[in-house]
Amino acid sequence: MIVLLMGVSGAGKTTIGARLAAALAATFHEGDQLHPPENVAKMARGEPLSDDDRGPWLRAIAAAIGCADAAGENAVFACSALKHNYRDILRAACPALKVVHLAGSEALIRGRLEARRDHFMPPTLLPSQFRALEPPDPAEHPIVIDIAAAPDVIVAAICAALARASASAADSVQPPCPPR
Repeated sequence: MIVLLMGVSGAGKTTIGARLAAALAATFHEGDQLHPPENVAKMARGEPLSDDDRGPWLRAIAAAIGCADAAGENAVFACSALKHNYRDILRAACPALKVVHLAGSEALIRGRLEARRDHFMPPTLLPSQFRALEPPDPAEHPIVIDIAAAPDVIVAAICAALARASASAADSVQPPCPPR
């Protein structure tokens, strides 16, 4: 199973992704590590990325998703994937990609960004992220999770939703996350 955790910066993709990967006995891939240095520098200066800036980054993540899928890996990828066409690029690498949208209010996320240290993404870019955000539509079969809860609660909710999706898709009752 390949899972994409998407959402604006500060939504918790890294924190939730690492914990979800552990729960799924999966590999965690942080999409930010695949940003070209120019993108990181641009964001650090407080400049939002353009679609052209994001293209090479999205293709690198898609390649990593395709490799994980081809290898039969269980993997969790963290990537903002803010727009439908960005997710289309990622889904082309793995048509069975499970999209999990970590959704929360701008005020909640701003507080998290302001508390975060040593990250290239400044809180001043959050409004541009929300402007660019195109939430997944029903055709994408997303799992939408409210991020106001504690990380372990969020991970449990994702695991339960993945189990329901697996059960309906494969007529199986096997949960993807082992009980704790």
